[in-house]
Amino acid sequence: MTALMGTGRLGPAERYAALSQMAAQELDVVVVGGGVVGAGVALDAATRGLSVGLVEARDYASGTSSRSSKLIHGGLRYLEQLNFELVREALQERALLLQRIAPHLVRPVPFLFPLTHAGWERPYVGAGLMLYDSLGFSFGFTRGVPGHRHLSRTRALRLAPALRKTAFKGAVQYWDAQVDDARYVMTLLRTAATYGAHVASRTQVVGFLREGERVTGVRVRDLETGEEIDIRARQVVNATGVWTDDIQELVGGRGQIHVKASKGVHLLVPRDRIHSLTGIILRTEKSVLFVIPWGRHWIIGTTDTAWTLDLAHPAASRTDIDYVLDHVNEVLAVPLTRDDVEGVYAGLRPLLRGESEQTSKLSREHVVAHPVPGLVLVAGGKFTTYRKMAADAVDAVVHGLATRVPPSCTDTVPLAGAEGYQARWNSRYRLAQQSGLHVARIEHLLQRYGSMMDEVLALIEDDPDLARPLTGADDHLRAEIVYAATHEGARHLNDVLSRRTHISIETFHRGLAVAEEVAQLLAGPLGWDDDQVKREVEYYTKRIEAERAAQETDTDQEADAITIGAPEIVPVAAPDRKPV
Repeated sequence: MTALMGTGRLGPAERYAALSQMAAQELDVVVVGGGVVGAGVALDAATRGLSVGLVEARDYASGTSSRSSKLIHGGLRYLEQLNFELVREALQERALLLQRIAPHLVRPVPFLFPLTHAGWERPYVGAGLMLYDSLGFSFGFTRGVPGHRHLSRTRALRLAPALRKTAFKGAVQYWDAQVDDARYVMTLLRTAATYGAHVASRTQVVGFLREGERVTGVRVRDLETGEEIDIRARQVVNATGVWTDDIQELVGGRGQIHVKASKGVHLLVPRDRIHSLTGIILRTEKSVLFVIPWGRHWIIGTTDTAWTLDLAHPAASRTDIDYVLDHVNEVLAVPLTRDDVEGVYAGLRPLLRGESEQTSKLSREHVVAHPVPGLVLVAGGKFTTYRKMAADAVDAVVHGLATRVPPSCTDTVPLAGAEGYQARWNSRYRLAQQSGLHVARIEHLLQRYGSMMDEVLALIEDDPDLARPLTGADDHLRAEIVYAATHEGARHLNDVLSRRTHISIETFHRGLAVAEEVAQLLAGPLGWDDDQVKREVEYYTKRIEAERAAQETDTDQEADAITIGAPEIVPVAAPDRKPV
């Protein structure tokens, strides 16, 4: 039965209601995993008229989906591998996201490709980018970004004076797109909730319900209360990324999909450390290195190394950081040092196992399988192609349901905040006058929330003190912190500092200077007492200290040993059994 339309709000009361609803009925499908693929599956299924539940053991997007290069792109290196169909599919998705699905969250970004060889390289790279641009046209859409252009070294230096003149002979500029990955996933889930999906974070699958060989649901533990509940469903989707094999073991038997984790490390440095009007892309011996404009910062990455240690907290070592710095410094006139590094994050790519021992050559294409009746597995792929992965997974669900269900329509469904975004952007100066905020603040809010910015402004209208910026992280207003708890599903301090905002990587203090203020703002909507506020700050402090210590080690094993020693999130000591 189709669920009723919801509000899209993911506060404490909505989480409680979602768990209650999931426990009280048999759903058409329950999704395990709250990353971009799981969120996409939930939205796809809900918009086909299916009743849907989604559970995530930690915070939404807390794994791979918040630790990417934050790009929506076709993947230039896949052209060299002659994987034209993967590139075409990704570029079609890029056009959709830019122009229809999420224009408030996805925006164009330019890149400069420095040429280091005379003669053959310019026509070779130019031909590749001409093909890249051509593949970007799809089903009535333009590319959504400008086409590439060739530049002399002199013209390239005007765009990127930071480049060392002797490091390159000319350049080609092309365009892709970027996204705040964690916020995108959260917005996907809010959109799914508006179409009736029930979603709950901090809800861990501890077993599968069975009727003979058939999977008929999941048993989950509410990590905030310790309570276990059974969620019955006609189909279960495992969309857990690098945890795919672990879930397969929980089901029992040998699975059809095997995933190998590849670690990618990114650095953030202040914008003034690299004088450039454009992003930069460099070749490395293994892959490519991006220098990506990111607000008042640059994101530089990534590495590509096999990871067999703790999946929840992949650690960046000094070796990883030095690798990224050494490669970017090969082309910079003024080299970066460790002192320039503002933030560091490490993520794991879920690569399909089997084609090669080198993770840089493992497949980014996705696979959907039906290993046992009642269970669908989806793995592989990349952030850009999540929507296609989700549609394929729900097609497999529909096959298992053996009933008539409409085809996927998510290519026509704008995400929450997209409707009315352009009109509000055009009216941003008037909105600034009405709200009393500077137009730069309005632009910031529009690019994070789209038309849902009105809900943030309503909080400020009720409590004008929330219009003040955070002390020590003044890019963000206090209202955004409260909103993260009341509307965006944030349950803990780390959720807000690491994913609803990126204060943990966008400040030299890594969020420690604002931890107390943010925790106090969260206390009201989340029902924390003084002891819980103290525990939240202590947990976050120890986690940051562990990450910093790991970044001084030389090996993955040393870094991992430090990060797994940091405490996990402390649940609320005496949770309210029925939020109001």
